[in-house]
Amino acid sequence: MKIVYFDCFSGASGDMILGALIDAGLNQKELTEELKKLGISNYELSTKKVLRSAITGTKFDVLIKEDIANGEHHRRRTLEDISRLINESPLSESIRRNSIRIFENLANAEAKVHNTLPEEVHFHEVGAIDSIVDIVGAVIAFDSLKIENIYFSPIRTGTGFVKCQHGQFPVPAPATIEILKGHHVISTNIQRELTTPTGAAILTTLGVNVEMCPEITLHQIGYGAGSHEIPQIPNLLRVMIGETVTVTEQDEAWMLETNIDDMPGEHFGYLLEKILDAGALDGFLTPVQMKKSRPGTLISVLVDDVHLLKVERIIFEQSTTFGIRKYKVNRKKLNRKFIDVKTEYGMIKVKIGMLNGCVKNITPEHEDCRKIADAEELPLKLVYNAAINAAQLIKDKT
Repeated sequence: MKIVYFDCFSGASGDMILGALIDAGLNQKELTEELKKLGISNYELSTKKVLRSAITGTKFDVLIKEDIANGEHHRRRTLEDISRLINESPLSESIRRNSIRIFENLANAEAKVHNTLPEEVHFHEVGAIDSIVDIVGAVIAFDSLKIENIYFSPIRTGTGFVKCQHGQFPVPAPATIEILKGHHVISTNIQRELTTPTGAAILTTLGVNVEMCPEITLHQIGYGAGSHEIPQIPNLLRVMIGETVTVTEQDEAWMLETNIDDMPGEHFGYLLEKILDAGALDGFLTPVQMKKSRPGTLISVLVDDVHLLKVERIIFEQSTTFGIRKYKVNRKKLNRKFIDVKTEYGMIKVKIGMLNGCVKNITPEHEDCRKIADAEELPLKLVYNAAINAAQLIKDKT
């Protein structure tokens, strides 16, 4: 699976995202041709190599022609206007859909900040030609590079004030911080707008916020440059593109634990459902004896790096705990594959576990067996054993 990871050590903006992807090998001619399908003219794309803190990156810019710089560039557009512009283009359906999702994210944030409805929001900065190009261009870039999953690190923000259509706004801008709600944000004392609403919207709409880069075979690296030199840090957005590493026998995961003695019993089942729906690998409950001889419950959850933050947040939101213990654990796993086997009762999916090419475990899918047992009014164990026997015959033949 091909993935991209954005290392946001100096924040993120739309032009930095595209600059980083171009620096990593995106075909700029293909990007330009695809953007022409929007039917927007009077602009040119510019890319150039620059130094930021002695590190080379690509500075991407949308240059607005002078005869419309004070007109079309500042045209007020609604979400409906932008959606129509995108939907009426011959861009692919997935590009159109994801581009509009990003603008909807922006509109929802602006509406919350200004106490209005998303459809009534008038885009100023984000509705201008350069921001439309940044957003749609980023989606085109992911499609062109055949990216399947997008990840991004904790995002750094600056401080101070930025000049907007409505006057001076604090940094991070209200729309930016609204978009970043629920994600890991790191504040800095840098007097700059490190993360823009456009950059935040692209990453949070299409990507997953993780604590560290997922394990990958790294193929391409790129740096997108910001507009200014910043003395404290390199004003760059780093992108890493590669293939996920398929670990078939051993990997690492996080074990999360917490002891609870003051929560109604029926709430534990609900909590586990929420945790597993959020991407946890496993979860289980253990009766324990706590301090002062109080009976309690140990909640144990196994989760990978990608879903760690989300699962932690759910535990805090849905339980009465005041803290979570977490530590890395090693897992030894059988190689797994799924096959469909034919039994006298119908087709059943079976999971096969192998070690060094030898079958060690055969497990029928419970739901398949249950459906047949209920429909045929048969004992579940009869259907279950039939699936194992059918899978065993296939194993013996191979």
